[in-house]
Amino acid sequence: MKVVFLCGGIGKRMFPITHDKFLLKFLGKPLLAHQIEMATKLGLNDYVFVCNPHNIEKVSNIAAGYSGISASYAIQQESLGIADALQSAAGSLNEEILVVNPNDVFDQSAFLSIMNEYNKNGAVSYLLGYEVNDYFPGGYMEINESNELKSIVEKPGRGNEPSNLVNIVVHIHTDSNKLLDCLKQVETDEDNAYEMAIGLMAKTGDKVKVVNYDGTWSAIKYPWHITALAEHFLGQAEGHISPTAKISDRAVVDGKVIIEDGVKILENAVVRGPCYIGKNSVIGNNTLIRDGCHIGDDCVIGHSTEIKHSYVDDGCWFHSNYVGDSILGKGCSLGAGTVTANWRFDEKNVAIKVGGDVVDTNQGKFGTIMGEGCKTGINVSIMPGVRIGANAVVGPHVNLVEDLEPNKLIVAETRYRTINRNILGI
Repeated sequence: MKVVFLCGGIGKRMFPITHDKFLLKFLGKPLLAHQIEMATKLGLNDYVFVCNPHNIEKVSNIAAGYSGISASYAIQQESLGIADALQSAAGSLNEEILVVNPNDVFDQSAFLSIMNEYNKNGAVSYLLGYEVNDYFPGGYMEINESNELKSIVEKPGRGNEPSNLVNIVVHIHTDSNKLLDCLKQVETDEDNAYEMAIGLMAKTGDKVKVVNYDGTWSAIKYPWHITALAEHFLGQAEGHISPTAKISDRAVVDGKVIIEDGVKILENAVVRGPCYIGKNSVIGNNTLIRDGCHIGDDCVIGHSTEIKHSYVDDGCWFHSNYVGDSILGKGCSLGAGTVTANWRFDEKNVAIKVGGDVVDTNQGKFGTIMGEGCKTGINVSIMPGVRIGANAVVGPHVNLVEDLEPNKLIVAETRYRTINRNILGI
């Protein structure tokens, strides 16, 4: 059996996070690496990675870090869904395939559940299903009394769901040629050809078994899901402090913490778990890190900074800041006095505009989302739910109340007017 990782898609709802979701790092390694490790624990060592032209090098570098596995690669030229991904990889597939979406997070029992059902035989395909209580923008499965698939309805809209069973893309197909033939038969202008092909197999008499899964599951559909994933990994991991970390006797470190090699925690700093601090990061004097923070490698959390329940990627720099319930991409730098507001005065959930829709984050407290390489000047205020595009600059004393596009500069002028300039001069 070959494991097919679908790495060719592009996150359309993730602005201002620009890199692939499965490349996001948790506990020091990309999400894809965590998925590979779970699969190899089951003895699966033959992999096909369906990539796009921009990420194949990064994906191959991750796979190269695992000895004893066989890896082949296929290129999906455009982000046209799972059907196109499998057709792009057709020449590399075996008869039996395990198809995995590496942008979802689940635990080892997901693989175990579907493999156990597969070992019983009797079906042409096996799909993982998860019961949800609230609407999720994914595929919903209609099944019969024997847990056999009748149909999949992709993104039916709230109130139109045929069931509460969501399709998780951890699927086994015992006859990939039959699946590929069905893919050729379906006609659709939407991104649901794969689901339609599976439904076609079920309608024409093939048994498609739905396997109930009740373990941990989280999908990265929007940027604010990143903090939930960090919570998941922190909850699964055991606490550990590297022997090469240098922690002042006058610092406070308590709760479940994971502190990697080369970390320095200076006098009067307070680190309260659960918390992850990546390699070679510095936690400065009088700082406070609390409530489920995930700090990447090579960060400097400078004097008198407080970071609460936030995901901070590698290489970020802080000084006298408050960062609450926020997500910061690689290489961000905050000037002294920068504050991310994370709570609305009307106490409603923070909502964010995604495309033409306003989406409820379901978070009572939520701060900002910054892309890679952003900078702020001194005494900047950023309102709840504001998104800042990659390499944008927020000048001193700005109160940022709306999204800022990538490569833009916004500065305060006299009488509190603001101007919005393109850094590149375009």
